[in-house]
Amino acid sequence: MTPRHRIGTGFDVHRLVAGRPLLLGGVHVPSLEGLEGHSDGDCVIHAVCDAILGALAAGDMGTHFPSADAAWKDADSTLFLSAVADKAMQAGYTVANLDVTVVAESPRLAPHVERMRANLARTLRIDVSLVSVKAKSTDGLGSIGRGEGIAAQAVVLLEHA
Repeated sequence: MTPRHRIGTGFDVHRLVAGRPLLLGGVHVPSLEGLEGHSDGDCVIHAVCDAILGALAAGDMGTHFPSADAAWKDADSTLFLSAVADKAMQAGYTVANLDVTVVAESPRLAPHVERMRANLARTLRIDVSLVSVKAKSTDGLGSIGRGEGIAAQAVVLLEHA
């Protein structure tokens, strides 16, 4: 029997480094630093991919897009999200709801949240009303509070068609 609903969670964190663009949710965010990673380092998309893959019980990003594979070097993470969305659709599922929390001390992310929502919805081929993105800080606590990195957490509900 195929479950009508499946829930998945995802988490990703990357170190901030000089000389890289900052991409979050597929949106370029003006910053002097970007996220370190084998691909473009977009921790928002990586967390969403892991949430969908988790809901499908299909492993994680490293299983499908290993950092040891040169094909993914500097890759646009929206390609990963599109492939993961296709995998969900092939299994008969659509995203019923997506909720993402991005944790960063700086830069200020609130002005970019609506574009992140729109980009995630477009890539997942769902209505933007089904996508939530929230920007939070740690009020100076921990490595993220010291400006060393950015993290994202995602929860997704998949619904069988």
